[in-house]
Amino acid sequence: MQNNLKIAILGGGNIGLALAKGLVQSGTYQPEQITITRRNQGALQPYALQGYNVTNDNNAAVKSADIVVLGILPQQLNALLAEVKGQVNESQLIISLVTGVSIQDIKDNLGKKPAVVRAMPNTAISVGESMTCIAYDGVSAERKELVNTMFNTVGITQEIKEELMTSATALCACGIAFFLRSIRAAMQGGVEIGFHSEEALNMAVQTAKGAAALLAKEGAHPEQEIDKVTSPRGCTIAGLNEMEHQGFSSALIKGIRTSAIKAGGLYSKDS
Repeated sequence: MQNNLKIAILGGGNIGLALAKGLVQSGTYQPEQITITRRNQGALQPYALQGYNVTNDNNAAVKSADIVVLGILPQQLNALLAEVKGQVNESQLIISLVTGVSIQDIKDNLGKKPAVVRAMPNTAISVGESMTCIAYDGVSAERKELVNTMFNTVGITQEIKEELMTSATALCACGIAFFLRSIRAAMQGGVEIGFHSEEALNMAVQTAKGAAALLAKEGAHPEQEIDKVTSPRGCTIAGLNEMEHQGFSSALIKGIRTSAIKAGGLYSKDS
């Protein structure tokens, strides 16, 4: 189902481009409804050829938009908001994808009170499989429905408290890299036991996909599914125990915690 809303994505980096592609692939938006900005406009040329509006003029993008998506780095936010606040109006919806920046920080920088929402998707948004966490503060039910619909077209959404957004960054946005590294390790293990790398990668990817699908569709706890494949004195429990002896679960937990701490310190109000 299409609509006539215009979206400005300020920051044509990985996540901003992934969002643009995902929204179009969902069939909800057309490329001409989406404007993507980037200092180096030439880097967006492939998107221009696909029908997206591309520019290095943030003010022009904001002026004509119904929805403004902030897809930049935390260190760039203050300067960007100072640049565009003259074009922001209180009828617009601002969606911030910026790590570690509160809704109130954005309103304070703008000196206005447009509807502001925080969302934390991950790069799987480009293939319609994002886990997007969303935090609201004083937003109308209509605006909530709009944002939920927007991100549900490119994956799954979950509303959380704003205080947990940096934690969501670590678990979901950084988490993509953690699971990809696990798949790479499984592939390398497959090569060591005799498969070619292409075969091992294909097998590892499908196995990981199957494991996730079991949990998503059955609603089971991971240990319930693990119990189904661990027999007494079997090969699965032997492998699992060896991984635990080497700190597998502990390393993943520590990595998520470290990423959450780092995410919480990326933005400075004075930068």
